[in-house]
Amino acid sequence: MSELSVSVIQVSYGDDEAMADRIERVAGMVRAEAGQDLVVLPELWPVGGFDVKHWAERAQQVPAVGTVPADGPDDPALAVVRAMSAAARDAGVHLHAGSTVERSAEPGPEGKDLWNSSLVFGPDGALRATYRKVHRFGFSSGEARTIEAGSDLVTVPIEGFTAHLATCFDLRFPEFFRAGLDAGADLLVIPAAWPMPRREHWRTLLRARAIENQMPVIACNTAGTHAGDHEMGGASVVVDAAGSVLAEAGDGEQVLRAVLDPAHTAQQREDFPVLAARRW
Repeated sequence: MSELSVSVIQVSYGDDEAMADRIERVAGMVRAEAGQDLVVLPELWPVGGFDVKHWAERAQQVPAVGTVPADGPDDPALAVVRAMSAAARDAGVHLHAGSTVERSAEPGPEGKDLWNSSLVFGPDGALRATYRKVHRFGFSSGEARTIEAGSDLVTVPIEGFTAHLATCFDLRFPEFFRAGLDAGADLLVIPAAWPMPRREHWRTLLRARAIENQMPVIACNTAGTHAGDHEMGGASVVVDAAGSVLAEAGDGEQVLRAVLDPAHTAQQREDFPVLAARRW
């Protein structure tokens, strides 16, 4: 089993940066990580993590899994998938492109056609996986009112690991990660737009998910202040299967790099076989 070299790009942005400019800037940051195996971006970085009033106008089309986004005339609704596909291909990396707001052709059960969708591209630029966020934040407002809830658990193979995809508020639901474990996952990748006031929850829950599932966690949060006064928490982190922090970001824009070894995960599960003691 080979090691996985990871880059976590904690993007910082504000309301003064145009969406098109940010997409171009972040694509360049991805290309700069050529030589790594996996690059991870935050949740909703193209459209603004709390910028709900602009989501519909900034929503993106998402192609079918297994396809490379086709070239064609400039289309703002394809800007994210085209730019991220090209950046992954140019860098030769697996790219978890964080998430964006997706507009689907068919509405969901609640009659909405918007989703918070995470996109994973392969080194060939093909879309390898799409995960629609299951647990929406906002309770009766914000994301919970604006977008549909996903219903599928999604895993994707990445260089010897099986990654369970989750997004931000999902982190508060431990049963979701047990389901990923039972589906064969041995790595958690979670982009987020987690705010500063609850940053200690973020840190605690990420290590808890790693420890209780004996599963490394790659978590990429946003930095900066946007949608008026929403200060983001930063503190992106890579945690190993024993719960040890391998790398952690500060408050601003930063790139973390770490190496994960699947043999370490297997050894941790063998040396301390807590998962074998489960009763249900």
